[in-house]
Amino acid sequence: MASIKELLLKTPTGMSKDDETLIRRAYDFSCKAHEGQKRYSEEPYFNHAFETAKILAEIGMSPTVISAGLLHDVIEDTDVTAEMLQEEFGTEISFLVDGVTKLGTLRFRGLTRHAESLRKLFVSSSKDIRVIIIKLADRLHNMRTLEYVPEHKQERIARETLEIYAPLSYRLGIRKLTKELEDLAFLYVYPKEAEKTKEFLHQKQKDNEDQLEKVYKLLKKKLAENGLRNAKTEFRTKGLYSLHKKLVRKDMNIESVHDLAALRVIVPTVEDCYKVLGIIHGTWRPLPGRVKDYIAFEKPNGYQSIHTDIFTGSGSTVEIQIRTEEMHQEAEYGVANHFAYKSDSKKGNNSNLLWLLQLLPRSFSREKKSSENWEKDIPEWVKKLNEYQEEEFGAEFLDNIKNDFVKHRIFVFTPKGEVVDLPIDSTPVDFAYTIHSDIGDKVSGAKVNGKMSSLSTTLKNGDRVEIVTNKNTKPNRKWLDFVKTTLAKKHIRASVESERRS
Repeated sequence: MASIKELLLKTPTGMSKDDETLIRRAYDFSCKAHEGQKRYSEEPYFNHAFETAKILAEIGMSPTVISAGLLHDVIEDTDVTAEMLQEEFGTEISFLVDGVTKLGTLRFRGLTRHAESLRKLFVSSSKDIRVIIIKLADRLHNMRTLEYVPEHKQERIARETLEIYAPLSYRLGIRKLTKELEDLAFLYVYPKEAEKTKEFLHQKQKDNEDQLEKVYKLLKKKLAENGLRNAKTEFRTKGLYSLHKKLVRKDMNIESVHDLAALRVIVPTVEDCYKVLGIIHGTWRPLPGRVKDYIAFEKPNGYQSIHTDIFTGSGSTVEIQIRTEEMHQEAEYGVANHFAYKSDSKKGNNSNLLWLLQLLPRSFSREKKSSENWEKDIPEWVKKLNEYQEEEFGAEFLDNIKNDFVKHRIFVFTPKGEVVDLPIDSTPVDFAYTIHSDIGDKVSGAKVNGKMSSLSTTLKNGDRVEIVTNKNTKPNRKWLDFVKTTLAKKHIRASVESERRS
């Protein structure tokens, strides 16, 4: 039987007695509600609720979220009603549970029902991002036990995980969950490719371990000689699915993959990061073009680190990542790190997290800010999840979600140097509509890297884009042939239809 003591040992330190009492109450309530229910594996159903809560505790989530994890299936799978849950645990927990609850009573079937279930999840998540964090933990445990699910369901669940949930986890920066979600799903969706990738990994693993050990020992010595005795070093191995994707891009040439395994250096300050980079380049020769500074130019999901690949001197290369402890927590836990349990004295001090607080319902938010400031700080892609409510059903909805939110992304810059996050193969028109619908509707030309370019130009990572507008310009039906984002398509169609009617 899953033990409450085991769960409490995983929870963050510094919790109050009231916090512990809340988790115990949720544990007892869920255990009683699921009594007698079994999973495909024949284990008690409550074990799933317990493991979901444990994953949330391991990534440092608050007692409220851990409790919601314990309760996340009681409305769908037991006699407990939403009203009963709200009376027992209050509005906040009942809202989170309702947001995660599957649409078991939907009248739709097949793909349409599946799409509508995802739609509700996204709408709930756009109101409170903790909903998707609980759902990711729920999905991770389901993937860990997928072998017990009937075979005809395994591939569908795994594919949905690989195409929707793992990319969402990545975009939210929760790498701690992303890697395992990807690797577990990979085994079911592409079993032959997974076996082949394992063979590639096995071929290189011993050589990599030997080289990493040599570099690790010399690096520790050099850091100490330069006064960086507080630096922590650790190993990082590439995920199986991540390696497969890179091998595909490299024509299955394992020798072209330089980050199969990596060393990570964690230091107290940003200044120390650049000092470490200087020490590394003073000891080993870096590979040309393989130094990436994500501290100066952080990724839109908040990831910061310096990456450099070095020649070891014995015919191989090693990647070294350098970051502060704060950056490391952000890299591992992303959005979850901002909702992690902290003492009251530390809550709400980071102005960069205003958009996250906005995703909490007003009555739960611990800070009051003007609506103007909230609107400015919410990431566009999170706000746009809420627009996916009424427009489409079934396959079109799923394709749009994948293309707009979870597929491979490019990052381009405005003239002021702000980063805009777009789907791959986007055009200046997509860029314009992402900035604002009024700009998209009035776009008459575009400059890419300072040069006038066609509106159908395919943008690339790092491009600087400037939009030329004209108040007399209107969207052109031909734009639908090359735009990629659903947002752009929706506005163009609406404008063309309005013009036709008038």
